[in-house]
Amino acid sequence: MLGLMRARLCPAGAVLLGCCLVTAPTLAQQQPQDPEDDKGFGLWLDETVSVGLPSNSSLEFDFPQRFDEGAQNLYEYFFQVGIAFRPRTWLTMIPWYRYQLYPGNPTTSYETRLGLNLTLSTSRGRWRPNFRMLTEGRFPANRIASLRLRFRPGIEYTLPLRMRRPPVAVVNNEFFFVPGLNSYPSGGSFTQNRFQAGIRLPLSDSASIRPYFLLQSVNLPTGWETNRILGLSLGLKF
Repeated sequence: MLGLMRARLCPAGAVLLGCCLVTAPTLAQQQPQDPEDDKGFGLWLDETVSVGLPSNSSLEFDFPQRFDEGAQNLYEYFFQVGIAFRPRTWLTMIPWYRYQLYPGNPTTSYETRLGLNLTLSTSRGRWRPNFRMLTEGRFPANRIASLRLRFRPGIEYTLPLRMRRPPVAVVNNEFFFVPGLNSYPSGGSFTQNRFQAGIRLPLSDSASIRPYFLLQSVNLPTGWETNRILGLSLGLKF
């Protein structure tokens, strides 16, 4: 009788072990990571509309799209709205709301954010140094909420060309920090770095385009991963 029970248990155990071996890699592949992580060569498109309001303020709309995997896969896009206040010539404050979507992501299909943009800038002849700090609360679907801080020092230089609206070279580097719990696994509190270089081409007094190149480095649990991205921004002012 004992031998018969062993004979029946052995095939069952083998089947159970086989199922574990098959599902283990699948579970490993489904570990949630930050959906902002671009994969391979990327293409980023940004459209910004600024509508003037009284008291030196404006209504700001943003509608960016992110493509990766050789610029073939739309993996992220979002809608953002905020009000820009300019109490000083060197200070801009923008409280904003964002609704972000991740098409095809198996763990997080969307995310909402609340944030505050503080930008300091000044002019030194053709040079315009600036510093932007973003404080954003992330509220992704099926994940815990988290706070993220973003610091972006940069410099702009108006090219010495005899034109009514000369081009402006733009260079900046942005550092991302999560001081507490993170919505997604990462290799540390310093979660991301973005280096960007581009040139802003004014088309008129109310429209400009800015092609740029960006290096995005993401701190994953397995280590840092760097992606190369081409971007194009369109800015409109009314």
